[in-house]
Amino acid sequence: MIVYLNGSFVEKAAARISPADRGFLFADGVYEVMRWYDGRLWETEAHLARLRDGLLKTRIVYAAADELPRIGRELLERNRAAADRMRLYVQITRGAALRTHAFPDRSTPPTVYADVAPMDTSSDELERGIAVITTADQRWARCDIKSTALLANVLASQLAVEAGAREAIMLKDGMVTEASHSSVFAVANGVVRTAPLSNLILAGVTRGVVLDLCDEHGTPAREFPLTEAELRNADEIFLAGTSCEVMPVVRLDGRPVADARPGIVTRRLQEAFAKRTRAVRTST
Repeated sequence: MIVYLNGSFVEKAAARISPADRGFLFADGVYEVMRWYDGRLWETEAHLARLRDGLLKTRIVYAAADELPRIGRELLERNRAAADRMRLYVQITRGAALRTHAFPDRSTPPTVYADVAPMDTSSDELERGIAVITTADQRWARCDIKSTALLANVLASQLAVEAGAREAIMLKDGMVTEASHSSVFAVANGVVRTAPLSNLILAGVTRGVVLDLCDEHGTPAREFPLTEAELRNADEIFLAGTSCEVMPVVRLDGRPVADARPGIVTRRLQEAFAKRTRAVRTST
């Protein structure tokens, strides 16, 4: 596999990052994941805007974010990969420097890495729905930054795997924040609910698309705090994310959600999402 590293396209086995890299030492970096549908990068500007926002908030200097779609295309070409249902992973760290907690000199170049790989959401899971668990949200207080510091997410995801579930929904002080790598939505009395944007959740790109689809199709939706009790009593639950798209949840902590089948609102949003991805015109 060919990957991109600091301006060069190299074999992945030959790619080398310094042990002094701050991403390795401190998780001092940000990342982004984009995907292609029908040869087009999906929601390109929204992903790049979030990446730029993360760079700004972490004060990592990297001015070439607009070049990433081109780098992604070249990675596809060099790997002879079809531009359909592939993902582009990008990671930018503060670079390699003497190990001190404070920032290194501004002249220190960032480490920029990118690769491509297949990303095809399971059609069986989309049709039947998935099981999830709940767990305490033990992450830091800047979850609005798409940071590479994902240990708490990794531990939550592993708890889900060990419980035979697909995802872990995180709870903080009795409130739903998000899942380990997706946004959480609940439906009650036909109204879609999700946690409002804050420092406690990531501004999910697919989350934004879902809210836009709700508005477009006349489905009532509210960005309003969601309690654990409201989650457990919801008529429908679904997740949204780049990798899972619009994913029905049919079991929560081992118990069925409603009748343990994807709900009407979730199905409607799945169909609307699929239609939009088929008609994607985002330029690469």
